Amino acid sequence: MVADPPKTDDDIQIEEPLCAIFRRKLKAEGLKYTPERARVLDVIMRLDAIFEAERVLEDVRGTGFRVSKATVYRTIKLLQEAGIIQRVLSDGDQARYQLAYGSRLDDLIVRLDTGETIHLELPELIELRDRVCREHGLRCEGHRLQIFASAADSGD
Repeated sequence: MVADPPKTDDDIQIEEPLCAIFRRKLKAEGLKYTPERARVLDVIMRLDAIFEAERVLEDVRGTGFRVSKATVYRTIKLLQEAGIIQRVLSDGDQARYQLAYGSRLDDLIVRLDTGETIHLELPELIELRDRVCREHGLRCEGHRLQIFASAADSGD
């Protein structure tokens, strides 16, 4: 797997603490901000890469904190609904996620044959996206490009 590029200060623009956003979401749902949910959020915020729920579960438990698998999965669903994380499309059964709120989302190639994720830097795509929005009198709020690919046949 290709290592994720390091994040710079320019990549992250957090407007308010994620825990405050998550607390508001939980309150709106009539739920509490428990120590378990707080620990799951903390682990996710420290991940620099695309992750799976099982990785979050392992990392939380690795800190010596007791948390159930169900709590991790429910918390991930709530974080998704709050716009803090987003699901990354893949062809497999295992859902993958990335931090969305306050970070620059990556354009990706997802290798279907190996599961590898390749991060793309496409300034020409940004220019095209912004031009299309301007032509329609809109301001772009973001985009997501995910290309699904496999190794090319050697016979072509």
